[in-house]
Amino acid sequence: MTAYTLSNGSPEKTRTDVVVVGLVSTPKGPAAAPGAGSVASAYGRKFGPLLESMGCRGKRDELVTIPTAGTLKSPLLILVGLGEESGIGPDVVRRAAGVAARTLGKGATVALALPAPDAEHVRAAVEGIELGGYSYTDYKSVSSDDRPEEVVVLCKSARDKASKAAVGTALAVSSAVTRTRDWVNTPPGDLVPAAFAEAVVAAAKAGSCKVDVEVLDEKSLLDQGFGGIIGVGRGSANPPRLVRISYQPRRAKKHLALVGKGITFDSGGLTIKTGVGMQTMKCDMAGAAAVVSATLAIAELGLPVAVTAFVPMAENMPSGNATRPGDVLTMYGGKTVEVLNTDAEGRLILGDALALASETKPDVLIDVATLTGACETALGDRVSGILGNDDTLVARVRAAGSRVGEALWQLPIAEEMTVKVRTYSKVADLMQHNTDLYGGALYAAAFLQEFVDPELSWAHLDIAGPAFNKRGPFGHVPSGGTGVVVATLVELATELSGA
Repeated sequence: MTAYTLSNGSPEKTRTDVVVVGLVSTPKGPAAAPGAGSVASAYGRKFGPLLESMGCRGKRDELVTIPTAGTLKSPLLILVGLGEESGIGPDVVRRAAGVAARTLGKGATVALALPAPDAEHVRAAVEGIELGGYSYTDYKSVSSDDRPEEVVVLCKSARDKASKAAVGTALAVSSAVTRTRDWVNTPPGDLVPAAFAEAVVAAAKAGSCKVDVEVLDEKSLLDQGFGGIIGVGRGSANPPRLVRISYQPRRAKKHLALVGKGITFDSGGLTIKTGVGMQTMKCDMAGAAAVVSATLAIAELGLPVAVTAFVPMAENMPSGNATRPGDVLTMYGGKTVEVLNTDAEGRLILGDALALASETKPDVLIDVATLTGACETALGDRVSGILGNDDTLVARVRAAGSRVGEALWQLPIAEEMTVKVRTYSKVADLMQHNTDLYGGALYAAAFLQEFVDPELSWAHLDIAGPAFNKRGPFGHVPSGGTGVVVATLVELATELSGA
């Protein structure tokens, strides 16, 4: 585990294996960012020509490594681009620290001198180093841990209580994001629903926080009428589960209910996917992983907000016992649903869990799911969709995401979609799948809304694009599982608690 300390020392005099500073882009070329002025002074007139010879321009995510040859106390200097100085917010610092984290090599000690004028920037710097250096090596025959032993964050606010607290928050959130990434990256054969539920129980017990965990097996799910979860999971040899996590602190100011989609592998069922379409479907439980990890982080931070998380888990597989297109399922709470497409299974398990969550009468209800390819088509793979029945709540969640560097974009639940959901089926209360080719993300949200108490404030986060990075790493985000919206949920809980 990396140890973090704050210091108001200067980077050119700090004796570590590596020192990281920022560069900004100016009309006259690259220049030292705030916090790096003493490094530029140490090089004197050579600094500008050195940057020019290295091809530096100060653009975001640009990175150059330079042996200092005694000019600085640290033998290695890493320069990372931040863009224009006027745009250096916490997210820019988080991204830059993440880029630097992947080039630290064997450096055991690191001095981080990126702009850190306040606690928010300090938190971003720590999160960037922690998350940017992530790698998943559980299944590598030979692996090594290249994380630094110590990181010294150089900042003028080193003695401020807020900055010290920001380090603790950053480490709690980073740990939660890392856990989420690990679960998403785990091969699906090793994280079937029962194993996933056991992993959640183990994570809850391992932490210092006090949470209660309840696991319903397939018999309990059947007896209690969870027709959506049973209907999706019955095609698999690995039976479904429903996990409930409860964090109930004293003097809780609000009650937040979270629901996360936990499809541990999605073959599409009888409406089977293509081979290529299945290759990343171990990530279809990313919503569940995010909800669980965020709940544990909220508890670890001791936030005075009650949280109840509902996590339905199932494996969507084809077999002689699988749900067929045309079947009708009776959901938790009694509504009936005609199934047209077994590859639209996530909304079925979420419907059960949302109906159950609504019974707890929370102040805020949020669900998170890798729900629709349509949302990824609309927003790409770095922006999550958000829909809901309360524009004020949607705005609050988006603002929380913005503060922690996670982008969400609001989409509407059009009245047209609600009408389709309620009238397209001739044999059941609701139609599970949109028969038209357009508006898939909107239709899915309209379907979920049928299981939410209309008196509740509810938002649905569709993370189908950002949950799994199929390309190379960027900023503090690695390839594979990303842990998206964990930080957003923790930030929202912080706001709700008044902390």
